[in-house]
Amino acid sequence: MITTALTVEDARMGMRALEPKVKAYAQLIVRKGVNVKPGQELVIMAPVETCKFARTLVRCGYEGGAGHVTVIWSDDTVSRLTYENNDVAYFETVPEWKRVQLETLAAAGACLVCLEGADPEALKGIDPAKPQAASKAENTQCPTFRRGLDFNINPWCIAGVPVAAWARHVFPSVPDEVAIYKLWCAILAVARADGDDPESAWELHDATFEKNLRFLNDRHFTALHYSSENGTDLTVGLTDRHIWAGGRSETPEGHPFFPNIPTEEVYTSPDRMRADGVVYSALPLVHNGTKIEDFWLKFEGGCVVDCGARVGLETLKSILDTDEGARRLGEAALISKNTPIRESGTLFYDTLYDENASCHLALGIGFPECYDGGYEMSADELRDHGINMSTTHVDFMIGSDDLNVTGIMADGTEVPVFINGQWSWE
Repeated sequence: MITTALTVEDARMGMRALEPKVKAYAQLIVRKGVNVKPGQELVIMAPVETCKFARTLVRCGYEGGAGHVTVIWSDDTVSRLTYENNDVAYFETVPEWKRVQLETLAAAGACLVCLEGADPEALKGIDPAKPQAASKAENTQCPTFRRGLDFNINPWCIAGVPVAAWARHVFPSVPDEVAIYKLWCAILAVARADGDDPESAWELHDATFEKNLRFLNDRHFTALHYSSENGTDLTVGLTDRHIWAGGRSETPEGHPFFPNIPTEEVYTSPDRMRADGVVYSALPLVHNGTKIEDFWLKFEGGCVVDCGARVGLETLKSILDTDEGARRLGEAALISKNTPIRESGTLFYDTLYDENASCHLALGIGFPECYDGGYEMSADELRDHGINMSTTHVDFMIGSDDLNVTGIMADGTEVPVFINGQWSWE
């Protein structure tokens, strides 16, 4: 991490020195992230401000054997103008051209890279019902595309790329070029892409998940109890055939890929009907360009029945009102505080990074791969077996430094899993 004062000229020289590592990062995304197959369509969703890196990613895609690369651009300013000048009703329908585009790409077996880089407050002051309606519409009206991601049919990878407005939030009070350079350094470091061989580093990192996965899957807890001094006192039930996953994922055919770069979590999908108690956030949540801070959720019978927030309460309520499943849990993830992101001391104001610095839960849809035989089940069958179904999936961070997590066995035996924010054996 960069700790000394830098000038703009220092940052420019630093960025020139980083160019080989940025290229290696792009190769990592293509080769390990989506693990593009020869002749496969590669889709890149990218903010326009990341165009230089997106072009590098396109080159790496073709060098990696992609048959064709499609780039779909986005822009925070245009998005804000669209929300400012249209009513909610406009966002309740996905335009036909966009439906055809996404559905056709998914049906053709494309893999998808989503470049994460946005102003955390891009939509501050916008009616949260508008972006929520747009998200819900895309998730319900593009079923092939949505199922391709939810069921890992289409390999996908989310990876961060700096943009100025985001960099200013992470590194305030410095010139934009300095903030962008420092954010690049932070992204490469936590993605294990700042060394000589990022791909080998990721193979080694993937192997480190095994111990934690074996511990959790061998014990097959019936529930987890979370507690911390901030008031969290929550019991989350687990399904009868739950599976803990982490590191690389696989398509139903066994093709490996990494959905998140970086990733530090092991995770499962809890029983949608079994969550009781109160949980408090440990870090801010940025959702659809709006911050939610210092919030809490109260669960009864798996469902959120009350909530509060110091900042962003209306946005929090809009998440919960997405559909019935948005009030239930789709994910429980465990991450030690002894990870590069947490140890960096950097608050990224971006869920991709902050969720990998903190134990978290997610409201919304669960994961078929986290239920034994889930890939062979329909959405209704998964729901019947306790896996939550929804048109949304929103992670929120609960991993305070004093968080304790206790695993509860079927016979009532309690086993320490986390003590003071880290694995009980660390």
